[in-house]
Amino acid sequence: MGEHVEYLGVYDADGGVRGELAYLVGHFLGTAECALCDITHTWRRKPEWDDMVRRLGVPFALRHRNEVTDAAESAAVESTGLPVVLGRDAAGDWHEVLGRVDLERAEGSVGTFERLLLAARADQDSGSPST
Repeated sequence: MGEHVEYLGVYDADGGVRGELAYLVGHFLGTAECALCDITHTWRRKPEWDDMVRRLGVPFALRHRNEVTDAAESAAVESTGLPVVLGRDAAGDWHEVLGRVDLERAEGSVGTFERLLLAARADQDSGSPST
């Protein structure tokens, strides 16, 4: 597995007006939770998130679970569970970089997420498992 040329974060929530509303109501009632949502958003996307992505120097897309349509991405998501951050290598293969437990450890903090992602990148570059 080579260096990641792209990242994809997939929320454990559906997109669109209906999906967003269902998540907000569920989150408020304590029946819906997505650690990646907590990292990237409050009522809107966190500016710290955009700053972190710029520092990475690697494209980082975010999608809701119902927006993942590419077969390779879908297969990777199905094998890992949600929420998840996947990395795509130069060969086009997707690999789990940070899973649900890793994302929960960030406790909604972009800074902690960045440290976890950079540690996973370093492990990946050295050939160690990233999670």
